[in-house]
Amino acid sequence: MPTKPNAEFTRDLFRAILTLETVEECEMFFKDLCTIPELKALSQRFAVAEMLEQNMVYNKIVEATGASTATISRVKRSLDYENAGGYNLVFARMKDEA
Repeated sequence: MPTKPNAEFTRDLFRAILTLETVEECEMFFKDLCTIPELKALSQRFAVAEMLEQNMVYNKIVEATGASTATISRVKRSLDYENAGGYNLVFARMKDEA
């Protein structure tokens, strides 16, 4: 049986995520999918992105999240230069829900 290319696995994962309907379902799925350190890392990166979006300075972000300056820099680079638009899309939708 031939294996799928990684891009197909990624698309399958994204399709699976789109089937989730509530925060509780997302929590259940991601707890099954990720190790605790992986989930913490994803959550921390998202928190860093939110804080950078609010123009918070690095030392305050380190203090609030425990993220390294290297992690903050990677997230900042993603927001500034490598942005696929995902963060902005999510931030806008979260504002609309508030």
